[in-house]
Order: sequence, then structure tokens, then C-alpha cells
Amino acid sequence: MALFTRKTSAPAARSKTAPPTGKRPICLALQGGGAHGAFQWGVLDRLLEDDRLDIRAVSAASAGAMNGAALISGLATGGAEGARAALDTLWRETNRSGGKNVFGDSAIWSAALTPGWIKDSPMWRSMETLAGSMSPYEFNPFNLNPLKRVLEDSIDFEAVRTSKVKFFVAATQVRHARARIFTSPEITDQVLMASACLPHLFQAVEIDGEPYWDGGYLANPPLWPLYEGDTPDDILLMTLNPFERAETPRAAGDIMDRMNEIAFSAPLTAELRAVAFMQELFEEGRLTEDARGRYRNVRMHALEADGWLDDLTAASKFNTEWTFLNRLKAKGREAAEEWLGSCLDAVGVRSSVDLQARFS
Repeated sequence: MALFTRKTSAPAARSKTAPPTGKRPICLALQGGGAHGAFQWGVLDRLLEDDRLDIRAVSAASAGAMNGAALISGLATGGAEGARAALDTLWRETNRSGGKNVFGDSAIWSAALTPGWIKDSPMWRSMETLAGSMSPYEFNPFNLNPLKRVLEDSIDFEAVRTSKVKFFVAATQVRHARARIFTSPEITDQVLMASACLPHLFQAVEIDGEPYWDGGYLANPPLWPLYEGDTPDDILLMTLNPFERAETPRAAGDIMDRMNEIAFSAPLTAELRAVAFMQELFEEGRLTEDARGRYRNVRMHALEADGWLDDLTAASKFNTEWTFLNRLKAKGREAAEEWLGSCLDAVGVRSSVDLQARFS
């Protein structure tokens, strides 16, 4: 089931925008989700291959921010093909930093086991217990983080900072419980590590004396930079956390996983509700001329994880084995192919998803 009801057509009274010619300007909003970010890799790979979208801005958190950085870095140095290569390098380096174990690529033989075999194993349960009883300041006193090498080896940060594509990365200020949005000139490996810092696994990342945790706690991804600034009116949202689940979780681990999914989706839900409200005000003519000049009626599009990733457990977000990552990439390419066929024509004309049906 799709998260958002898709609009198949627009009322005549609203269809005043002529279909655009050439490449269509768009903003991307990339949600975080650990190794599931390889699904976004596949989506972006197919969209870049198609080359009918003109990406002008990216807003992201956590794994989405890493994809965004690789995308912008590659676009700046080699166009669409350069971006595809940069994303490939990012995920190859991610695999090199932890995707293999002493048994080789376990994804080859784990397909024959139950889908939750890793999560149900005694080793995984013991790791959960350890993570809950010890802080990273205790079990990782030297603050080792393999992500640093991955980012250094796969992203040209100077290209990101000077790119014409605007970049917004969310991180959570630990002491103030506030979302901090880093913009293009501020992007470094430390910013991306801050945006992806899970506090039960890594020590807080300090930037200018301020400690940061994962940006997904308060903005996953942040939408407001995309409709407050000088950016295209079209926003393509790519989610990684399923909003809907077919069954009620009953096991302790499943309950915790679902709680985390809901918590990491809550900031996005609040923003989408606000966007739906503003769209309703615009469409019903309830805004004054002055208000219409100060607010934007953005056109929303979505390529959601629901239906593509909802068979995966939270444990698989830590699975960086190459076979698994490529399986997610293939799903992402398939999802993008479906979106291109059903929603691309709406870009520049109208929203292709009906936020009001879900959030009003």
C-alpha cells in the first residue's frame, strides 16, 4: 500500500501551470535509515540515468545526508554519470568498512533462513543488552568511527561546499534539543557524522563546542529549508522508514523497533501535516494577498519505502554486506522506474500525492 494517495489528475481550475520543457527543476528530501539508504542509492541511480530532473537542492538527515553529499559531489565533478559513480563509491566503501565477516558474505546463505534470523540470534540479543547497559564512552573510549574513512574516501567536500546545488543537513543539538540545519558552505565529514550519530553506538560529535546526535530525531528529513528559500516549488520526498505495518508487534524487540520507526518518522509527519494545511489554504483561497506573497504552495511528490522495505527488520539497517546492499539498490531502481512512469509528468505542474487525504 502506498503511504500517500496519488493524484491521477488535477481539477481544471488548478491546472494553470504549463507543462515544463526540458529538464524539470526539483528539490530532494532524503530520509535517514542506516544501510537501508542503499534503497535511495538505487532510486537516485535510476533518476540520474533517466536525466530528466534538474536537482537544485537537497535536504537530508543521517544516511540520506551521506547519499546527498555523494550525489552533489559527483554532480559537481562529473555530471549525472559522475554522481552515479560517487554514489557507487560511497556504498562500496561502506561495505569495505564492515560488510564482510569471517563467514564471507552471509547474505548469500542467509536467504535460506528466516527473515529475522540475525535479530533472533543470541549474539544479536546480547549486543542489544550490551548497548542498553553500556554507553559508547565506555565500550568505545577511543571514539573509533569507521564512517569517517568512508566519507573521506568517497566524497569531495570542497565540491559539495562550492556546488550550485543547495544542501541542507540536519543534526540534533544534544544540550538544547533543537534541530540544527547545516548549509552547503558548512558541510564537512564531521557534519555528516553528526547527522548520523546514534547515541547508543557513538559518542556525540562536537562541532564548535556543541555536541550533536542523529538529525533524524528532530528533522528526518527537514522540509522547511526547501519551501522557505529560493528553491524549486517541487519536492520529491524519499522515505526509508515504513509508515505502515500490517501486524501489531508483540515480541519485545519488535515493539522497540516499531517505536523507533514511529519516533524517527514523527518530525516528518508533523511537517507534512503543515504542508497539507498550507496547500488547503491556498486551494480554498483563504489566504490574503499579503500572505500569498510570504508563503509558498509547494508541489509534493513521494517515493516511499512502504511496499518496498516493510519486509525488513531494524537489525538489517546495520547489514552492509554487498549482496544485501545491491538487493536494496535493485529495489530502489525498480521503485524509481515505477515513479518515473506514473509521476514524472506531474513535476512542475501539480502535486502527485494527496497530502490532504492523509494529513488534513
